[in-house]
Amino acid sequence: MEITPGPLLNTINSPADLKKLSREQLHKVCDELRQYIIDVVSVHGGHFGASLGVVELSVALHYIYNTPYDQLVWDVGHQAYGHKILTGRRDNFITNRRYKGLSGFPKRTESEYDTFGVGHSSTSISAALGMAIAAKYKGENRKSVAVIGDGAMTAGMAFEALNHAGVTDADMLVILNDNCMSIDPNVGALKEYLTDITTSHTYNKVRDEIWNMLGKLPAGKNFSRSMASKMEASIKGMVNKSSNLFEALKFRYFGPIDGHNISKLVDTLKDLRDIPGPKLLHIITVKGKGYSLAEKDQTKWHAPGLFDKLSGEIIKKTYTSPQPPKYQDVFGHTIIELAEKNDKIFGITPAMPSGSSLKFMMEKMPARALDVGICEQHAVTLSAGMATQGLRVFCNIYSSFMQRAFDQAVHDVAIQKLPVVFCLDRAGLVGEDGPTHHGAYDIPYFRCIPNMIISAPMNEQELRNLMFTAQLDSQQYPFVIRYPRGEGVMPEWRTPLQEVAVGKGRKIKDGRDIAILSLGHPGNFVTVAIRELRTEGLDPAHYDMRFAKPLDEELLHEVFTKYDKIITIEDGTIVGGFGSAVLEFMAQHKYNADVQLLGIPDRIVEHGTLKELHKECGYDAAAIAEKVREMTKESISVNTVIAG
Repeated sequence: MEITPGPLLNTINSPADLKKLSREQLHKVCDELRQYIIDVVSVHGGHFGASLGVVELSVALHYIYNTPYDQLVWDVGHQAYGHKILTGRRDNFITNRRYKGLSGFPKRTESEYDTFGVGHSSTSISAALGMAIAAKYKGENRKSVAVIGDGAMTAGMAFEALNHAGVTDADMLVILNDNCMSIDPNVGALKEYLTDITTSHTYNKVRDEIWNMLGKLPAGKNFSRSMASKMEASIKGMVNKSSNLFEALKFRYFGPIDGHNISKLVDTLKDLRDIPGPKLLHIITVKGKGYSLAEKDQTKWHAPGLFDKLSGEIIKKTYTSPQPPKYQDVFGHTIIELAEKNDKIFGITPAMPSGSSLKFMMEKMPARALDVGICEQHAVTLSAGMATQGLRVFCNIYSSFMQRAFDQAVHDVAIQKLPVVFCLDRAGLVGEDGPTHHGAYDIPYFRCIPNMIISAPMNEQELRNLMFTAQLDSQQYPFVIRYPRGEGVMPEWRTPLQEVAVGKGRKIKDGRDIAILSLGHPGNFVTVAIRELRTEGLDPAHYDMRFAKPLDEELLHEVFTKYDKIITIEDGTIVGGFGSAVLEFMAQHKYNADVQLLGIPDRIVEHGTLKELHKECGYDAAAIAEKVREMTKESISVNTVIAG
């Protein structure tokens, strides 16, 4: 299916082309840009609602600012599709999130217009402030703009940056895109505060009148800019004190304004561009704007996959037989099952109730399942505080987001030996979201912490059993359960709950010549590889180790006593990971074996489908089989000679 941009959009190959258009033509550009995003994402997939919500803002920013000399930083990047299309990537946009194609997020190596690589939230203000300070130091008259959503504003890092920026004289603008959404609806006091501002009709009316009046007053010895600022501040204080949050941080606050009014945006940005110092523009937008179904159900249409743009029907694969569930759904249903029997259990997630499937517990047990907003550090220490009172907290965080709370895991959980259960969703390669979201590093960064248990289930039954084990009163240590994005392997997954001995693996099958030690879901790749190898007369042993820490030393002694060729496989970096732990064991006990480590290599892995990335990284079933052939080739040759 050929996708053709509108006639005006088709002429825009850079912001310089956009600037050639009249202001009256910008409305048409916005319509065509919105339609092009709908056309491409409906057929090729990707994030959807966020970019539709900032179409007008994307056009206005590139129309007014001198990009890329003036630097735009898009927080998270879900909303940057319009930005990409306007900055020379229109014709390649159909490759968005595809293997070897455009990244789904801003990426510095992809375009000079992508000034800062993003994927995790709440980094934009810090980055833009750094750029503004550097510009001033170098004597450059370049502007810095951070575009941040109200959901990302809930993170502590955003407040840290605001707190610092306000006491600098950095020439930067923060645009607060307020749509009451991140992926799921926003939570917390900031949401209520912003709602108070946006619903105060008196404040908004007088605010506009003040701004218009000040713009007409002459600047001179009788009425200085300082006097105007004081007059504005005093009147605002009388009308509505709620605006003082940002101004208490020494930002000049403007807004709120309609983020879908392109004329108003252009006028406002033109004015703000010439005002020095730290400024904050508050705009109100609708996530999914211009596509009615996305406006009505914003969580569902955050990243809906492929869909029929006319009917709105989301295209899903149909199957004639029962299919395995997603690991996240196994977690979501199992925690309810456990909580119904154990009143000490709580669930906590930092802004990912849908992505982690904690939403099921939030619906059924709202008093015992909490979404704390985009606050991973807070989520971990909150869990620790609850654990001191005897509660069993399942803190569900994506593996790559857990990186942000490493200190809390050490200082607040491990040192105090508190039995918080960390359920790390999206552990391992995650596919099209790419390097900012790959859960590659959790095994090494948790394995180096004392008092930490690290486990990974090979299938849904194992996940259920590990969750059951982690909440038992007998478990008094922090307990990590890591599992991948996507489907498992067991259509009939509601198995009886059983305790798993901590630090104990299992031998799946005996073999000869070579042993394969797997951790977690990649054990299923091993099963497929062995099935193929047996048709060739090769018969590797397979051990599902279950735990990266503590290791099953009894099982490892068996392996190293019996086999001198060993392969380890994990869905994580091979640097400091499970395979490294096995090598440490071998060295400590003075075994001598040929050990090959398969997993995520020591480099940044880009985006693509999981199948493509597992193949690229060399630990899919085909790669495992080939590694076995390579390592056993010499043994087979020797055995053939002896037999002959």
